[in-house]
Amino acid sequence: VLAGYPRNSEDEEYVLVNNKCQCVTVTSKFVPSKENPGEEILERNIRILVPLKARENISDPLSPLRTTFVYRMTELCKKCDPVEVELGGEIYQAQQSTSCDEPETCYTYNRDKCYTTTFPFRYHGEIKHVQAALTPASCYAD
Repeated sequence: VLAGYPRNSEDEEYVLVNNKCQCVTVTSKFVPSKENPGEEILERNIRILVPLKARENISDPLSPLRTTFVYRMTELCKKCDPVEVELGGEIYQAQQSTSCDEPETCYTYNRDKCYTTTFPFRYHGEIKHVQAALTPASCYAD
């Protein structure tokens, strides 16, 4: 993770990555060096929350429990939101990462995304497959 930012105040911690999909937060701040107290070094902290009872397919409550969690810093730090760039007097949309077409593996629900699943529903003796929202707040408009 590379980051550059101005030094405004002491003990200020900067969030470099906040990936809600994989429950990872990476922060950094300047701290006094243990070898040379007059010098400051950049300290990075990686906080990973491993969700209990996470499913292999989070949209399928019947899928097996996930036992393997993989974290790659290059994937956590990719920026896929388009950015406006001016080239030769014209404004273009550009992405800061090249692997944005690959689906992101989520270990928990991202509350900003809509997740659904289908389940069997018996109505008047007939079984129908009904789609249900797993994250209703993000699936339905206010």
